[in-house]
Amino acid sequence: MSTVVGSPKRDRWARLRFSIIGPLLAAPPAPGDLIAALTVLAAKLWRHPISGLDICFGVSTLERWYYVARSAADPVAALRNRLRGNIGRFPSLAPATIDCLKTQYREHPGWTMQLHFDNLRVALVGSDSPLPSYPTIRRYLKAQAMFRWAHPKRATEGALLARDRLDRLEVRSFEVEHVSALWHLDFHHGSRKVLNRAGAWVKPMLLGVIDDRSRLVCHLQWYLDETAESLIHGLSQAFMKRGLPRALMTDNGAAMLADETVTGLASLGIVHQTTLPYSPYQNAKQESFWGRVEGRLMAMLEGKESLTLDLLNQATQAWVEQEYHRSVHTEIGTTPLTHYLAGPNVRRDCPSTAALAAAFRVEVARRQRRSDGTVSLAGERFEIPARYRHLTVVHLRYARWDLTQVDLVDPRTGTILCPVKPLDKSANADGQRRRLVPVSTDLSPLPPTGMAPLLRQLLADYAATGLPPAYLPPPEKDTA
Repeated sequence: MSTVVGSPKRDRWARLRFSIIGPLLAAPPAPGDLIAALTVLAAKLWRHPISGLDICFGVSTLERWYYVARSAADPVAALRNRLRGNIGRFPSLAPATIDCLKTQYREHPGWTMQLHFDNLRVALVGSDSPLPSYPTIRRYLKAQAMFRWAHPKRATEGALLARDRLDRLEVRSFEVEHVSALWHLDFHHGSRKVLNRAGAWVKPMLLGVIDDRSRLVCHLQWYLDETAESLIHGLSQAFMKRGLPRALMTDNGAAMLADETVTGLASLGIVHQTTLPYSPYQNAKQESFWGRVEGRLMAMLEGKESLTLDLLNQATQAWVEQEYHRSVHTEIGTTPLTHYLAGPNVRRDCPSTAALAAAFRVEVARRQRRSDGTVSLAGERFEIPARYRHLTVVHLRYARWDLTQVDLVDPRTGTILCPVKPLDKSANADGQRRRLVPVSTDLSPLPPTGMAPLLRQLLADYAATGLPPAYLPPPEKDTA
């Protein structure tokens, strides 16, 4: 007798029983002939539905199956295995044993099940509660969802809160419905060191930007640091290759939360979504991709001893464009490149390179020196054009790693007024100075004309009181 491959165990047993009893239900025996018919069936050998070995059944068992199936509306369902009456109750565990085990688990959630069993055995010494077997303890811990908690690498308050939140809230896989609706960005610490130009071995960082729907790699590049400068350098290349996305998901790293990064994404109209602290599973697509990088790309570079950053980047670009983008992704059922081109796509056109560089900058306020019209910025002094000498506080926009492009902006509208250059003392030593143009009207000095209006008003008010002058003039001296 054959069974359906892959069917549940309960259905296999039910189908076997029904195949044995079914002919009796189709052609019921005459009164008094049931036992004889069952005896014939009991003498036969049947194939076990699980192990496939020969098995036989008694007359009383076959009789019970017959009456159960004959009186049921669904005979196959009625012939399924019955659940135990004490399932989930664990009668071999005394209440004191359960309390001890729960307390032990709450105090040490990182213990293994074997360690819980060994300590429970010692804790129950001298008590009336019997020690259950290890399989019983194992089944109880699984039934109560008392699984082992992995200790965080850093047992900080935030890491512990993230672990508790993961235990309380469900985790679900997600995927957006449009290409370029959501990108993922993250840094990956390389497993191999590279040789830099100074002759030192350093570990590179891999910046990856992946489209959520198609799994297409928008940009992939190795750097020697994990800074906002490297992030923006790689992210700008992703924009130029794939256009602007609608949203970008990152973790809470310093480079991701830098003022230049946050300001640039906002100015480009990209929603910046960050994962919860200590919760890398929220960016699981990115973490899964790192496994592909290490398992295939880095594995093929094992024979290369003197690995440089340039060679690593060239190999990475070749691998991602020629293999990864053209290999079938099991999750989406097609290649990332095909899925990306199929759309629907909500990308936006990328602005110019200069506009991208201008977007990822921070705006700061500085007080202008009235003596020479300069401000201090990142330890350097910059000259403010003379036509803006009347501004007490000026607003400057720049990237902290690039002082070659510093602009003076209007704080009310954000409009760029003019570029600001560093102070060049050597050029100013020639003694040539430009003539100052009046800021608004002619403010050249004029000679004073008569008494000030306020003082004239005070004299008139004092005279209106009718009081004599509150002073005595000195006696006149004869000068003859």
